[in-house]
Amino acid sequence: MDLAVGVVIGVAFGAVVTAFVKDLVTPLVAALFGKPDFAGLTFTINNSKFLYGEFINAVVAFVVVAAVIYFFVVVPFTALIARSHKEPPADPTTKKCPECLSEIPIDAKRCAFCTSPQPV
Repeated sequence: MDLAVGVVIGVAFGAVVTAFVKDLVTPLVAALFGKPDFAGLTFTINNSKFLYGEFINAVVAFVVVAAVIYFFVVVPFTALIARSHKEPPADPTTKKCPECLSEIPIDAKRCAFCTSPQPV
């Protein structure tokens, strides 16, 4: 069920981004470079017409979709996961002597400072 919802939302999102690229990004780029639509860009070899403008539109749409997914899904999700993962504290290697409160190795049987026996 979750996968079906994700696919439907992904298709709808793809349509929205394609419209965004076609209606906003392409005219913006056209304003900068003087070409109103990339779809009309072609070249001909041996009477074969190559429509590379459509390919440019598809690449721009893909880049916009990838950027939106990265910045609005991946980055926040990664930050959320990083916040939720807390490293467990490391096992202690020392303990405090109950007599003199100095730090001694955890396996010590006597304190190196006050020579008092340590509880096991």
